[in-house]
Amino acid sequence: MSIQSPVIELPRRAPSYKEFVALMAAMQALNAAAIDTMLPALPLIGRDFAVSDPSQLQWIITSFIMGTGFGQLLYGPLSDRFGRRPILLTALCLYVLVSVLTSLAPDLKSLIALRVLQGFSAAATSVVSRSVVRDCYSGAAMARVLSMIFFVFLMVPIIAPSFGQLLLLVVSWRGVFGSMAVLGVAVGIWAALRLPETLDPANRRPLAAAHLMQAARFVLTEPTSILYTISMSLMFGSLIAYVSTVPQIFGEVFHAPKLLGPVFAACAGAMGIATFVNARLVERLGMYAISHSALVAFILVTCIHAAIAWSGNESLLTFAILQSITMACFPLAASNFGAIAMLPMGSIAGSAASLQGVISVIGGAAVGSLIGHQWSGSVFFLPAGSAICGVVAFALVLIAERAQLFRRHDSAPK
Repeated sequence: MSIQSPVIELPRRAPSYKEFVALMAAMQALNAAAIDTMLPALPLIGRDFAVSDPSQLQWIITSFIMGTGFGQLLYGPLSDRFGRRPILLTALCLYVLVSVLTSLAPDLKSLIALRVLQGFSAAATSVVSRSVVRDCYSGAAMARVLSMIFFVFLMVPIIAPSFGQLLLLVVSWRGVFGSMAVLGVAVGIWAALRLPETLDPANRRPLAAAHLMQAARFVLTEPTSILYTISMSLMFGSLIAYVSTVPQIFGEVFHAPKLLGPVFAACAGAMGIATFVNARLVERLGMYAISHSALVAFILVTCIHAAIAWSGNESLLTFAILQSITMACFPLAASNFGAIAMLPMGSIAGSAASLQGVISVIGGAAVGSLIGHQWSGSVFFLPAGSAICGVVAFALVLIAERAQLFRRHDSAPK
């Protein structure tokens, strides 16, 4: 298993670089759209299903994320064996079918169960897109591509809640779920027409248990892989906590539910700008220097935010500003953490993306749920939980780098 692999040229009929980035981002954007588009619909779902405890509606988000995590465990090895295209296209067909069924759910329990299946099918887009990028790029070039994909991907949370609110003017919340099926069809047709197979036949791996165990052992024991993956899951957990509880924060703390969309868009916009900056600077400064600096900034900002909230001086303005800065730090750290974790994976990119995805998504969902269920009517729980995630992630990165942080070049540590 090599530490580095050369850049692999895409086949001649492949899309241009810009289209490639856009297609990979669109694949991953299905996940964001499935979460953010229906945020404005949560109160309506609670009303129609007579949900007495609003916190139970968080499971509509968490169940999807957990399904995504479990799905990644399957799609990685399958894409390493059969190739990227057939696995992706099959999963997209399943995603469309389940999205239609979700729009017909008769009660909350059925909706949550279907959301798990919807997330399970959507997991292929995350695994395959990361695997395709790793098939074609490595090192800082891979980090740049992932950052550009992440930048386009982050545009979805900016418009998705507003798009969902707009849909609710003409359709019920069931129509919002139906729109996810339409998006799935669009991405599936695009991928079927334009995405070539990027897995080198020489790198196809059998589904034999011995090979899968060997890949899993490497992913779980290689320090860079496992420590950065856990750090990424902690950062992801803080993001999930924010997304899943922001409707309650705006409804019960600030009493301004109509401002949810603009503030959510501002935070997502800050993430998008930071991701764009990362894509422009990562090859010059390196993944390590940028991600380590962003992690330190993340810890400082969340600690300041927690102190303000604890003192009782939190306002809508301070929340919007500090949460936007927090969200800007997130992609600078997390997207580079993901690229660093993939660096040693080489020929097992599919299985590695799968297992790392399971750890980061399931771990992130668990952490996010733990933070979210500390809700007691105050904003304090959110920045405090995020600060703890940042501190633990910093400790893990410190171990992975043997206390040699902020390196400007992406050479392996001695």
